[in-house]
Amino acid sequence: MTTASQLTIIGGGLAGSEAAYQAARRGVQVTLYEMRPQQQTPAHTSDRLAEIVCSNSLGSKMIDRAMGLLKEELKRLGSLLISIAEEVAVPAGSALAVDREQFAQRVTTSLEAEPHITIHRAEVSAIPEGPAIIATGPLTSDPLATAIGRLTGEQQLYFYDAMAPIVTADSIDMNICFRASRYGRGTESSGGDYINCPLSKEEYERFYRALLAAPKIIPHLQEEEHFFEACLPIEEIASRGEKALAFGPLRPVGLIDPHSNRRPYAVAQLRQDDLAGSLFNLVGFQTSLRWGAQKEVLRLIPGLQHAKFVRLGQMHRNTYINAPQLLQPTLQFRQRDDLFFAGQICGTEGYVGSIAGGLLAGWNAARLLQDQPLIVLPPTTMSGALFHYITHANPEHFRPMKANFGILPPLEPAIRNKRKRYHAYAQRALASLRDLLPSTAGPKGND
Repeated sequence: MTTASQLTIIGGGLAGSEAAYQAARRGVQVTLYEMRPQQQTPAHTSDRLAEIVCSNSLGSKMIDRAMGLLKEELKRLGSLLISIAEEVAVPAGSALAVDREQFAQRVTTSLEAEPHITIHRAEVSAIPEGPAIIATGPLTSDPLATAIGRLTGEQQLYFYDAMAPIVTADSIDMNICFRASRYGRGTESSGGDYINCPLSKEEYERFYRALLAAPKIIPHLQEEEHFFEACLPIEEIASRGEKALAFGPLRPVGLIDPHSNRRPYAVAQLRQDDLAGSLFNLVGFQTSLRWGAQKEVLRLIPGLQHAKFVRLGQMHRNTYINAPQLLQPTLQFRQRDDLFFAGQICGTEGYVGSIAGGLLAGWNAARLLQDQPLIVLPPTTMSGALFHYITHANPEHFRPMKANFGILPPLEPAIRNKRKRYHAYAQRALASLRDLLPSTAGPKGND
């Protein structure tokens, strides 16, 4: 499948696409395997590389937010996918959200144009010999997952994830809904980047009762369910208490309904999903409800009574390895230096974390092939802290981790004010990155 002068990358998602670009731009011949469209997953719908299947948001753009800092680091480190995301951004207040179809198409076109990248549309069912990156993501095919299990000697860990529904813009009743971003952030010319569906206390309680009573899709697998806390199905949140939704994805803070000039009891938000503004996804509404029940329950939300759904929510199994036992901070497999893992299969949760893993694995695989010292990102950076966490956490209780300030080393001296503390974290991270940048350059394949 590969020779010592080549790099094999399995998986054309966010991590694999970024890894392929980074290695190719450093002069490495890359063979990128993507099984779609010959073999589809339960979540993907196209054959494009880097297809985004859940929310279209990559999180905050503000560097005093964990996800904003991580994106800024990747931007400064030359990430292809972050630059494309900014090019196809749609209005989303202080967040970076993308037109998912244009994003995937531009990534695909960019990688197809790289002379050092060869793309094969085929499923890989065995661990390659020679230098390789496994970036198959949380939806790794069963044959390859079995091969990884044999390689690692570890029983696969897993958790269930769910996708949010998407509705057409013309089916949203704007006589009830209103445009606004929380606290007035976002694009003023549009009146606000989000469409908001206000709920009174009575409407909220009716929706809550219907949600709890609705039938769910029961997994056919026999294992105990493990949901990732940052991406819980909405019915799972509701099961934790009557007001859990009102303090969670339906929180009304920072919003005033112009129809009543009052803050609603609860608000369901919709975020633009394409550049044309014809599709909107329900923010935070990941769900495992049966499809017929989804329509009935979601149409109880004021303004969505005639909603037309172009995609309904669904649940799928996400697979990841026990990274603290298996990986080095370089993302190398501990028992084989020329094998790397990148993306959510490592336990880095979220789109931007996957891109970060692809970038680091692509760099280090190229440096390994070119007899250069491998890079460990400083733990004072958000990206370095994320990879330090997944390779140093307690393996007995390891769960996927998303970028957050809690994984960074503490400041000295400590800063009690949270906003000032986060700003100081960001400034320290970017200073650490400036010191690192000269060592990451490496030879380029086609400047």
